[in-house]
Amino acid sequence: MRERAVMPSLASDTLASDTLASDAAAPDTPAPTKRRLAPDPNALRFIPAEFARRHLVLPLRRAGRTLSVAMADPSDAALIDDLTFLTQFEVEAVKVGKHTLRQRIDRSYGAGATHEKRRAAEVAEPSPAEAGSAEAGEEPAVRLINDILGDAVHRGASDIHVEPYESELRVRYRLDGRLREIMRPPFRMAAALTSRLKILADLNIAERRIPQDGRIRMPVADRVIDFRVSTLPTLFGEKLVLRILDKERQVLDLESFGMEARAERALLAAISQTSGMVLVTGPTGSGKTTTLYSALARLNTPEANIMTAEDPVEYSIDGINQVQVRPKIGLTFATTLRAFLRQDPNILMVGEIRDRETGGIAVKAALTGHLVLSTLHTNDAASTPTRLVDMGIEAFNVAVAVKVITAQRLVGRICPDCRTETSYAPEILRSVGLEAGGRGGSAFCRGAGCDSCGGSGYSGRQGLYEVLPMSPAIRRLVLAGASSEEIERRAIDEGMITLRQDGFAKVRRGIATLEDVLRETPA
Repeated sequence: MRERAVMPSLASDTLASDTLASDAAAPDTPAPTKRRLAPDPNALRFIPAEFARRHLVLPLRRAGRTLSVAMADPSDAALIDDLTFLTQFEVEAVKVGKHTLRQRIDRSYGAGATHEKRRAAEVAEPSPAEAGSAEAGEEPAVRLINDILGDAVHRGASDIHVEPYESELRVRYRLDGRLREIMRPPFRMAAALTSRLKILADLNIAERRIPQDGRIRMPVADRVIDFRVSTLPTLFGEKLVLRILDKERQVLDLESFGMEARAERALLAAISQTSGMVLVTGPTGSGKTTTLYSALARLNTPEANIMTAEDPVEYSIDGINQVQVRPKIGLTFATTLRAFLRQDPNILMVGEIRDRETGGIAVKAALTGHLVLSTLHTNDAASTPTRLVDMGIEAFNVAVAVKVITAQRLVGRICPDCRTETSYAPEILRSVGLEAGGRGGSAFCRGAGCDSCGGSGYSGRQGLYEVLPMSPAIRRLVLAGASSEEIERRAIDEGMITLRQDGFAKVRRGIATLEDVLRETPA
């Protein structure tokens, strides 16, 4: 008869000072040795506190690609699989009594959750419906989805991609602006994972032929997180993308964005006016909405009636009247703006100017005593006036209404814990207008990759900004129908720093890499 493997035991349920005896071993097991259950503080970063408390696990130490983890039940193969996915290490499970483990988790991470909440989570029995789901094979999908959402929030991801292919399923996160593969769950779980996410997002699980959009709101790590869900029918099933809307991670402070001083002053001066239009431009995912929300947060006072039309509303802000536009029922940006003008507004925010009708109403509002903030899809600030004119808005109205235009991009911020010097061939630097030793005589920088950044070399993202105030000379060029190139040349003569120039300044300061700046900014 095959013998059952017995895991080594570190502790009993009774804690005697810091030296913990093992649980009783089987007769054919060598006598256990006493060891100290003292986790390495550096190992705690690999497992979030919320996950550790919920599953009663404690990371002890890392040795190469192996992570030792104390567990109440080392035979729980599903939990070990979840830990392997979460940490990206091989897991060595070590048995520890529940009482001891619970105390050491609190001591290592801090008390955090209340004892009553933990005990309620531990003793709660599944409902008959949940038990039936588990028997049908859905319970693992529920647990995996919860772990994926929690892990993505813990890592600071902006998006989660769940992608089915012919014979495999892939999960990727967008971290610091880059997609990184996290895991490949068993392909047999594809339908269950998709159904679970669609149920959470209140979508039609029976409809697989057309795209759907929904929203999930759920507690993660002691706070409530919103996930914007989009489904897309593909050749081998539905792909789902979840945008993580974590309000606590949003920095809504314009003065902390890292703008060049003159550009920051121009933007702050424009949003402090009582009328006119402030436009923020750039591609999808360049941080335009964050910039607008930061401006609104600065303007949000009891004396101001602020109204926004958005698609979708990404964050709710107390004190601001936010409207989700719904084109399918006729609630477009244009109709919402018309309604706003009958609501005695001071400040209006339009999520995006997409057509002549919306642009015309926004310009009219800016010319009639309202401050209007909006976004536009253009490559740079100088292209924006000509884009509005091309939409059919009169050049005179554009020249008078627009006060300032900001173009922006996002690049990865070099991890400060593994920043290291690098160099480039002189001919490469000359070709982009940089000199060797671009950081004041020292080399340029990149991230080597470390535990803090998960090996990526990046820690967060940094904005690059180009701010164009509508000076009298620029207004005259717009009225004369000048090209975007002529407008840009005049703006540079007046002191405007372009996106690429701002990027080079970040490169010289060791904040961003040269490759990222060249890739993200127009020449």
